[in-house]
Amino acid sequence: MDTMGLNAAIISTPASLADARDSARNFVAGLADPVAADAADTVVLVVSELVTNSLRHGGGTCTLDLTEHPGSIEVAVHDRSTRAPLMRRPDLHDGTGGFGWPMVNRLAHATYVTHSSAGGKTVSAFLPR
Repeated sequence: MDTMGLNAAIISTPASLADARDSARNFVAGLADPVAADAADTVVLVVSELVTNSLRHGGGTCTLDLTEHPGSIEVAVHDRSTRAPLMRRPDLHDGTGGFGWPMVNRLAHATYVTHSSAGGKTVSAFLPR
């Protein structure tokens, strides 16, 4: 998608999940064309989920990119793993998860997983403004 000169932020290797959430809140708050509070909360929730998964399953480090597009906000998380997120039945009994990726897919207009020729992947979610 073309950013058409709109806002973009790159947070290299968030020091913590809290830093990633704060960066997402600051990014959304700084947009020239404000978004509704529920849309801002959705961006923070998706950042939280994708960064958590990346840190847990993607090699321990990641990069977060936030980009404003006409009609959407893109959350993109890059990590060193080539394994794509799995859509699986949430585990209600043993605490092994499975809730996040289905949730991200329900909240987003579209999600994409792209692999880098240098290794690793990017998981992107396009969220409504």
